[in-house]
Amino acid sequence: MRNIIVKKLNVEPIEERPVEIVERKGLGHPDSICDGIAESVSRALCKMYIEEFGTILHHNTDQVELVGGHAYPKFGGGEMVNPIYILLSGRATMEIVDKNNNKIVKLPVGTTAVKAAKEYLKKVLRNVDVDKDIIVDCRIGQGSMDLVDVFERQKNEVPLANDTSFGVGYAPLSTTEKLVLETEKFLNSDKLKNEIPAVGEDIKVMGLREGNKITLTIAMAVIDKHVRNVEEYKEVIKKVKEKVESLAKKIANGYDVEININTADDYDRESVYLTVTGTSAEMGDDGSVGRGNRVNGLITPFRPMSMEAASGKNPVNHVGKIYNILANLIANDIAKLEGVKECYVRILSQIGKPINEPRALDIEIITENGYDIKDIEPKAKEIANKWLDNIMEVQKMIVEGRVNTF
Repeated sequence: MRNIIVKKLNVEPIEERPVEIVERKGLGHPDSICDGIAESVSRALCKMYIEEFGTILHHNTDQVELVGGHAYPKFGGGEMVNPIYILLSGRATMEIVDKNNNKIVKLPVGTTAVKAAKEYLKKVLRNVDVDKDIIVDCRIGQGSMDLVDVFERQKNEVPLANDTSFGVGYAPLSTTEKLVLETEKFLNSDKLKNEIPAVGEDIKVMGLREGNKITLTIAMAVIDKHVRNVEEYKEVIKKVKEKVESLAKKIANGYDVEININTADDYDRESVYLTVTGTSAEMGDDGSVGRGNRVNGLITPFRPMSMEAASGKNPVNHVGKIYNILANLIANDIAKLEGVKECYVRILSQIGKPINEPRALDIEIITENGYDIKDIEPKAKEIANKWLDNIMEVQKMIVEGRVNTF
């Protein structure tokens, strides 16, 4: 019997509280760049290990650091004068020891990691010359495994938890959360970039809801080569604002939404958020894994959050990663049940125990008026048990990139 607790939560739903704050750091933010690289490297190693041995070997590539470069942006096009430096660290299995045949099989961890990092950077930062503007330095530490241990791992269906840790998830997203999340995704979409190529990737969206009013404050890098003067820069800001206002009408229907973009700009002094590459990493802004969005893509001080840096951690037995993703998957399914207004899930592991047998799985539900928690409890437990029974599917979803970690 798993220790699954379901109880009614007697608090105001988030939409009914007077104030709400929500943040998202976009794909080009230095912290998000590190998250994306860490997860891309982990996925690449997972695929390499599976191709070589049919199983995922031990690794944690969550230690990625970005040191900002130096650029001279100017209207019409500036230049990078000092590259962005990215350090890949952590640990990974680099060799397999075959004691029976007295040989060691070396694995291309370093080259796989650097290739994955560069491919991710090319995909995300459209205006960066990855080979010239960025230095990728791989210092992933060496680990080794006995071939016998590799074969034993393939036999074990459910891994044992690597730590005593917890994961947190909730559903559904509030209107403010949806608006913040979808605004950044829209501004970093191919559709928007093709229409307004001056929009960079370093976009941070901060949402504040006060009663029925939502204020979005957007920091958005602008690519200097696409704007010849401050008037063209202002036109870009105007067009983007109109696009976001149109999006807000679809998502935040019934709310009064105010959009503010690059509020630190001083047009008279021509002091504006102009970049060569589309990211503040070109001007000394540094980044690290885990300093930004949680696994649902948001930073939400008005909701329960874990401080876990999920990106780059191994998807086999690192419960700090698996349980945060799992908690959100369970919460989303429970939130679809009739009578459920909001659902909060917390999962605690115990080191050395199977990851499908958490020490505790706590489910809190805010019910709709007229619904009894006793009627919802069996269905909620059924959903939790189903996900735990199929926990290896979560691993597969992570490796295939079907779930987000930031």
